[in-house]
Amino acid sequence: MSARVDHAVVSGTFSLDGATFDVDNNIWVVGDDAECVVIDAPHDVDAILAVVGGRQVKAILCTHAHDDHVRVAPALREAVNDGQGAPILLHPDDRPLWELTHTDHLWDVDLADGFTIDVGGTTLQVRHTPGHAPGAVCLYAADLGCVFTGDTLFQGGPGATGRSYSDADQIRASIRSRLFSLPDETVVHTGHGDDTTIGAERVALDG
Repeated sequence: MSARVDHAVVSGTFSLDGATFDVDNNIWVVGDDAECVVIDAPHDVDAILAVVGGRQVKAILCTHAHDDHVRVAPALREAVNDGQGAPILLHPDDRPLWELTHTDHLWDVDLADGFTIDVGGTTLQVRHTPGHAPGAVCLYAADLGCVFTGDTLFQGGPGATGRSYSDADQIRASIRSRLFSLPDETVVHTGHGDDTTIGAERVALDG
């Protein structure tokens, strides 16, 4: 069996700084027929479980802690693996954002730059990319030729930085140093919207 990327889109809301917006979030599941990891936990546990399809979930990886990416993470943790659960992984710099949504539940394992997760014959490498959020990370799968960028990099440019805990200069520095070092043909799987490539976004950001 070889690793693959499975995908679905779910709808819900994003709330921060007293404002709420309707959003569509991508669900990404990486693994083979036996095991997988879930990248982010937006809106709907049943929709995520449908993508998992009964496989063993090794981890729930959070690209950052905005509520539309972690709202159902604790419920998903309890639902997977026939109720045996799976660990939630998050960069600790995002604790202030996590606690805006979850006051009674913490994540299980801290992510850090360079951390690796092996699943289904592939390896995901954590790249800390602060800017959209202090603990934002991207997950690079070299042998799959893709990177999961959460809300750090989209088709058309960097993620939003107009709200609390974000920084426009920092996100651009993160993208240039941590993502633009990847091959141009690397597929960018985003937290919202369509895929792009590193090469296309390098041209868009740097001309």
